[in-house]
Amino acid sequence: MHGLALFIAVFLACAVEAVEATTIVLAAGTARDWRSALLGTGAGLGTLTLIIGAFGPALSKLPIGGLRLFVGGLLLVFGLQWVRKAILRSSGYKALHDEDAIFQEELALARKAKSGTRLGVHDWYAFTLSFKGVLLEGLEVAFIVLTFGTIQHQVGLASLAALAAVVIVAIAGFALRKPLARVPENTMKFVVGIMLTSFGIFWGAEGAGAKWPGKDASLPVIIAFMVAVSWILVQILRARHAKRTLVLAKTHMVEKVIADEIDTDELEILQSRTFMSSAKAFGDFWFDFLIGDDWRGTVGILLAFLATAIVNHSGAVSWWIMPLAVTALLPLNLMRVTRY
Repeated sequence: MHGLALFIAVFLACAVEAVEATTIVLAAGTARDWRSALLGTGAGLGTLTLIIGAFGPALSKLPIGGLRLFVGGLLLVFGLQWVRKAILRSSGYKALHDEDAIFQEELALARKAKSGTRLGVHDWYAFTLSFKGVLLEGLEVAFIVLTFGTIQHQVGLASLAALAAVVIVAIAGFALRKPLARVPENTMKFVVGIMLTSFGIFWGAEGAGAKWPGKDASLPVIIAFMVAVSWILVQILRARHAKRTLVLAKTHMVEKVIADEIDTDELEILQSRTFMSSAKAFGDFWFDFLIGDDWRGTVGILLAFLATAIVNHSGAVSWWIMPLAVTALLPLNLMRVTRY
């Protein structure tokens, strides 16, 4: 993969996470206490540094084949989750992600919470809210940097891209003292989701033993393939949603639109974090990160890796299995969550 593609992928992915972390910190500081919120931010970054220092070197020592398989699987789980939500939003089944609405909601929750001083911190709520937001979003940034950089032997470039994204978003957010509502996050998530899924297909298939025709030159083709598949699914669901909405309107049942039944999005996750313990939030983060919001899809990915390895071991061409599996898994999940 060319350095420019790696830089763009890491930059966009980290920018999305940075926007969400910045929104949480801004809400904590604006509604509660800036000093406590910044202390929580610093504590989150410090903890993140310790985690990276402990596990980063170990990651680089793993066999490259096993690393590609592991990272490819996680990227597929992570990327497909973003692609599914982006398709649902683009087709009208799910409300567009509104960072300003999330900021206002987080602000209201922060203002209602009780004050308290612990361990020398003036406002413990602002501290813990910022700490959890920075740590959980930062873990995703760290994963992206370490995996992309290690596999391509360009950790420095990946780190530079992540640093640029975080610095730009943080400066813009704190300079304006409001959420980055003008950042086209839905479009960014769609792009990042497609890129992460494409990298997951590419690296996962390689980790299972497949040989791509043209080697790295196959990656742009995979990205174009994912764009085409996503566009087709958006058009199908958009037409289906419009037809169904018309039927519901005629029967006075508009309130049953499926958008209210689809899996919870980031706003609800942010709300739940306010009331859960740090340990539970940490556990929920890793479950969502490793398994995702569709366990059936995760099982399907693992079976596709197994099929790739078996077919490759037999001496046959096996690179086509992962793109075919994703082409089947993505619409199956979408049809399931949009069923009335």
